[in-house]
Amino acid sequence: MNDIIISRRTALKTAFAGLGAAALGGIAGCGSDGASGSDGSASATLTVAASPSPHAEILNDFAAPRLADQGIELVVKEYTDYIIPNQVTSSGEVDANYFQHINYLNNYNEENGTDLVNAGSIHFEPMGVFAGKSDDIEAVADGAKISVPNDPTNEGRALLLLQDLGLITLSEDAGITATKNDIVDNPKNLDIVEQEAAMLPSTLADSDFAVINGNYAIDAGLSLKDAVASEDPQSDVIQQEYANIICTSADKADDERIAALVDVLTTDEFRTYLDETFDGSVLPAF
Repeated sequence: MNDIIISRRTALKTAFAGLGAAALGGIAGCGSDGASGSDGSASATLTVAASPSPHAEILNDFAAPRLADQGIELVVKEYTDYIIPNQVTSSGEVDANYFQHINYLNNYNEENGTDLVNAGSIHFEPMGVFAGKSDDIEAVADGAKISVPNDPTNEGRALLLLQDLGLITLSEDAGITATKNDIVDNPKNLDIVEQEAAMLPSTLADSDFAVINGNYAIDAGLSLKDAVASEDPQSDVIQQEYANIICTSADKADDERIAALVDVLTTDEFRTYLDETFDGSVLPAF
């Protein structure tokens, strides 16, 4: 398991002298983290687990100041793996998380007997094929090494992309949960190497190509425009299965602090922020 990078970044607190206690009472009363602001007005804290890029960046740079205007202090805890954010959400250590797509959450709940819920679809990141030792995806050499994520949902997604590129054929019933065992035709004898998703950027130079999740690509300074191939962002499967979500526990499904976060991240202003900040690597899912 990757080392966990945990940092707490608190949003700037703004004065709420012009806001009456009644205006803030609903939000402050809905969560377990009520506190008092420096001017004595009610405030609330919302703690969210997130992967560093783009999720924590979005929360800290875009969401935090807008939630502060509503009397909510956003605290972001960063994790580089795909397991702990759901664990700390289930345990109540954090109120919500922002790192995973819908399909991953469904698979996690099924495998772990949990009941985490989707509080809102926010964005999606098209998965890309990035060049390592080779750079011509149209002329892949026999025996070329292609690295893919090893977690159940993202491996299938990567293999479907390779199938769309005509490099392999999967069994008809494989679908989005495919593994390399579902490859029924591999005319170029490609060496499909399964790796932990977070490791793919750092091992890219050892492979001919790697299919990398959007968040890890962004974190490594890779742009989707650098990819030699990528998913079709208009695909129904991509938008329905792989939208990144705000996730919370079932008992907080109606939490007003979380609803406020989702509202902030589903605005036209947020669309503009994504376009200006991530240059097509992160697209709105609403």
